[in-house]
Amino acid sequence: MTPLASVSFSHTRGAGTPCCRSSVAEDACSVPVSEIIAVEETDVHGKHHSSGKWQKMEKPYAFTVHCVKRARRHRWKWAQVTFWCPEEQLCHLWLQTLREMLEKLTSRPKHLLVFINPFGGKGQGKRIYERKVAPLFTLASITTDIIVTEHANQAKETLYEINIDKYDGIVCVGGDGMFSEVLHGLIGRTQRSAGVDQNHPRAVLVPSSLRIGIIPAGSTDCVCYSTVGTSDAETSALHIVVGDSLAMDVSSVHHNSTLLRYSVSLLGYGFYGDIIKDSEKKRWLGLARYDFSGLKTFLSHHCYEGTVSFLPAQHTVGSPRDGKPCRAGCFVCRQSRQQLEEEQKKALYGLEAAEDVEEWQVVCGKFLAINATNMSCACRRSPGGLSPAAHLGDGSSDLILIRKCSRFNFLRFLIRHTNQQDQFDFTFVEVYRVKKFQFTSKHVEDEDSDLKEGGKKRFGHICSSHPSCCCAVSNSSWNCDGEVLHSPAIEVRVHCQLVRLFARGIEENLKPDSHS
Repeated sequence: MTPLASVSFSHTRGAGTPCCRSSVAEDACSVPVSEIIAVEETDVHGKHHSSGKWQKMEKPYAFTVHCVKRARRHRWKWAQVTFWCPEEQLCHLWLQTLREMLEKLTSRPKHLLVFINPFGGKGQGKRIYERKVAPLFTLASITTDIIVTEHANQAKETLYEINIDKYDGIVCVGGDGMFSEVLHGLIGRTQRSAGVDQNHPRAVLVPSSLRIGIIPAGSTDCVCYSTVGTSDAETSALHIVVGDSLAMDVSSVHHNSTLLRYSVSLLGYGFYGDIIKDSEKKRWLGLARYDFSGLKTFLSHHCYEGTVSFLPAQHTVGSPRDGKPCRAGCFVCRQSRQQLEEEQKKALYGLEAAEDVEEWQVVCGKFLAINATNMSCACRRSPGGLSPAAHLGDGSSDLILIRKCSRFNFLRFLIRHTNQQDQFDFTFVEVYRVKKFQFTSKHVEDEDSDLKEGGKKRFGHICSSHPSCCCAVSNSSWNCDGEVLHSPAIEVRVHCQLVRLFARGIEENLKPDSHS
């Protein structure tokens, strides 16, 4: 317990956000009420008090404020501060006032559905939840229904079957695969309820009112790292408790008017597709399979020939090389969404088809890798990610084309993901910010020919270098957020801010242990 000489409320921080302020002599700290987890009366009778006037009190009274405390590298910690009062009535007044203010924070969840993957990552999901998350939920008076999954896609299937209206959000404890299951279940359930056909490539998808919380317990935890700035379970649990909300783009991936999957992080053909396909055959190696398959794929140095057609995201106010990463309260995401909505209004007057024909661009060639990222795809190994300036909610994806080059140059490109240098500053690398794209392999299967021909007619032009880029190269697979898609011909569309997470985006670096 820390005895504090005074405590007061202030409405001067931020946009009129009330803060709980305390001080001892010249030291002071303040905590926004929105970052208070809970308050409770403290039993101080019979406890030894250090010194000073608190010892002289015959019947001291106290209450404890449980709040968020910031630590290094974007981590949040559970902190406790105890306030002493000379009178019981004053103590109860503070308790009542703070509890009333917390009740007014309607964005906080009260009842959650929790899925725990006991097998993902190092198999620590259940232990992490019980030790680091459950105590915080109990403290914040959050009730939960817990499902420990026993097989793949159980979370997705459950979300299609149960009544989800009674919940304030869905929490997944596991890695990126577990999050993907929950994502597909929630989006699919929402579209079914709204009567939307997910298989239609141009369907306007309906956002879900439920937020998704991620408790990282996987091998990479890319989605959590890219949206919070750390893969720390306590930090993620605190973002859920305080009711944070972050809108995020989702890409739909179609083949021949059939939905294959949704993607929020990496959609990769060539290098990353080969890695995930090969690693699936080596699950017995555990997490080491990714390193083994990565080295094998790098040494193979396969390139693949095809045609990429894309619609540039002219609505966005950012670019892949502007050096402005997505941060909490992101201006780029907010402004880009507004401009995208203006574009969509024009489409209501029949202008969209004409714009599509004029703006579509086509790139042909031999590629070592084709990557599309809706977020930075940052992780502990690659703090900057595949596209450091990608934005979470701007309605676009960063399309990265790595053309055929020497093994040495490709290694230079891969190393750039681990340092601060510009990853795209190579002659064999091209990057575009897009809202739609299609890919057709040169050796596309017979059943894909209709899509290929339809694409040529729709775009109104073909690749001028087509005759010179036709040689026999086999097909790769697509890596869609860690899952293998075997069809090389796909159509991708970005859906702006389709889902919401219990997160606020990566905050700007603050001094450790500061409250802000």
